[in-house]
Amino acid sequence: MAGKVASNSPLLVLAKISTILDAFTFSTPERSLADLRTATGLPASTVQRLVANLVQSGFLDRHGDQFRIGLRMATWAASAFHGLDVGELAQPVLAALRDETGETACLFISTRELRVCVAMAESRHSVRRVIALGEVTPVNVGSSGRVLLAWNDELATRVFEHPLPALTQETIVDVDELRRSLVTVRERGFAYTVGERTSSVSSVAAPVFQHGGSLFGALSLLGPSSRMTPDVVTHLTPSVVAAGARLSQALGSAITAPN
Repeated sequence: MAGKVASNSPLLVLAKISTILDAFTFSTPERSLADLRTATGLPASTVQRLVANLVQSGFLDRHGDQFRIGLRMATWAASAFHGLDVGELAQPVLAALRDETGETACLFISTRELRVCVAMAESRHSVRRVIALGEVTPVNVGSSGRVLLAWNDELATRVFEHPLPALTQETIVDVDELRRSLVTVRERGFAYTVGERTSSVSSVAAPVFQHGGSLFGALSLLGPSSRMTPDVVTHLTPSVVAAGARLSQALGSAITAPN
């Protein structure tokens, strides 16, 4: 019949393959045929046929009755991210968050026991927290530092081996107290601090994950505590977490929500 798309058209087949591949996540890296039928809602015969083709082509690997994303796919992903300019990827996400909230949005990564700002979208308010690209701060300070420590045990271990530097009276310098705060950050999925880097400045940060599932950095929203009151931060936090998830997806992470 004219205008009717055949059920075996390349586009429909690709859509079904995409649905199957999307069923594999960081938390469920292996699936059986029964799992895939349940997760995709596709007919059993369709799943069996497409999975067999995917295994033959290297898109999936088989281990007994379990299937997982094939190593050939990982090779392609690695080449896609080689030489990637993270700043270019982050800028639209940061700019959107800045425009939505009105406050300065930044991306921080860790280097040694420090955190460095690698991308930002500055608030248009006349009163704002001035921060510069490349600015370096001890990683134990502020919400972004808390995120970088909470999802990086190796970094946290190194930081805890030395006295914690204090930049303001609000900076946590007690190791046990900082350890407890990291547990809370992991449980909540974000960090919120007031006046740790600079007095009268508040910030809220969420993790950004990269291809392979490890932590890449911390996406932070910061501004004067007079504007970013606890009630306001409660309202803004979901937007910060969502922005972190979008950037995680852009970096190829299967993890888009903290755990």
